[in-house]
Amino acid sequence: MDIVASIPSFGNILYTIGAFVVALSVIVAVHEYGHYIIGRISGIHAEVFSIGFGPVLFSREDKWGTKWQIAALPFGGYVKFLGDANAASDRASETLADMEPEMLRHTMHGAPLWARSATVAAGPVFNFILSIAVFTGVLFIRGEAIEPPTVSTLAQLPAEVGALRPGDQILAMNGIETTDYAAFYDAVAALPVAPSIDYRVLRDGAQADVFGPYPFPPLIDALQPGSAAMDAGLKVGDVVTSIDGTPIAAFSQLQEIVTGSDGRALVVEVWRDGAPLEFTLSPRRVDLPLPEGGFETRWLIGMTGGLFFEPATQTPGVVSALTYGAEQTVYIVRSSLSGLYNMLTGAISSCNLRGPLGIAETSGAAASQGWISFIWFIGVLSTAVGLLNLFPIPVLDGGHLVFHVFEALSGRPPSDRALRILMTAGLSIMFALMAFALSNDLFCP
Repeated sequence: MDIVASIPSFGNILYTIGAFVVALSVIVAVHEYGHYIIGRISGIHAEVFSIGFGPVLFSREDKWGTKWQIAALPFGGYVKFLGDANAASDRASETLADMEPEMLRHTMHGAPLWARSATVAAGPVFNFILSIAVFTGVLFIRGEAIEPPTVSTLAQLPAEVGALRPGDQILAMNGIETTDYAAFYDAVAALPVAPSIDYRVLRDGAQADVFGPYPFPPLIDALQPGSAAMDAGLKVGDVVTSIDGTPIAAFSQLQEIVTGSDGRALVVEVWRDGAPLEFTLSPRRVDLPLPEGGFETRWLIGMTGGLFFEPATQTPGVVSALTYGAEQTVYIVRSSLSGLYNMLTGAISSCNLRGPLGIAETSGAAASQGWISFIWFIGVLSTAVGLLNLFPIPVLDGGHLVFHVFEALSGRPPSDRALRILMTAGLSIMFALMAFALSNDLFCP
């Protein structure tokens, strides 16, 4: 009986691992392809392109003499260039010493400085390009909202939705005009929380006055992976009807109760598919990045609310979509750097730094919410990987770029002995960071 009971948990573990492997493999493949393709364009020959480490499961050699392979341990990858002693691009000094100048030009260590620097930097750059492409693609899939606010579909709510219909353009709420979404949100801020709101809409070319629910009911629009709400079993589409017996009519009321809970357990009643369900969960302290910089610590349960209707959308322009993708990527970079700085200064908890177990858990949680959520997570993780690799730590791409700066300034590369010492130090730093992050996965709430 115990074995049977463990099957769902075991299945969840496999699902989480599978999602993590897929996400990591995509990100690593793009990162390493950046090194490979810019190296090839720059005249540096790649001997091996590998996804994973260890025993080779599949391989083939292309017409340029590069061996493409998939290895048994799918937790990383590498490109081994001509003249490299190993996957970390250490110099094979004896091999390089015996090479003809023409052949030496095609190695990572004998190519011009510009070619080596471009090849090294290409990995993180391709990660950022992947992130921009993901966020841009998601915007194309979802579309951008049409203005003035227009109803596409209506959410299922416990109470009657009212007289609004798909296709209605919302012109005003309680007499406050809503010419665009900025005005719409301003109007929401001025509305009293009430079960029913007066709407003026444009329908079939004519204006009509109808009633409808509060614009932001306590409807779960999204769940944060690994949050208290997701762990408790809440789902997207659930409508919160009460907390600790207090009726809830707006998402803002839910936020106020959770924020002021000080972490105590809350009894949350929701409406799901016509039936009431009850959950008990405890809010968690979360450090949230602020738009102006810095962080705010709040008690959260990890859900976001949505409108009572799905807005009608249109396909965005290419420029605006790419701008959106780039802005999202820059925002993640800025938030990550701000988070690291605030952790180092003690302004926020070091538990915000998560390791492989935390990332794997988030991968599975994102995948469980649908493929768009999972693809978005890949975009976020790709930005994080690109940023991490630019840190000036030996063994990372940023460390190699520091060596190149030293070479450009001094006219000679660091000695083999200095490189060995620095690479050992870099590995020690990375292992220490990994151990610290893993301890956070195991012991942080």
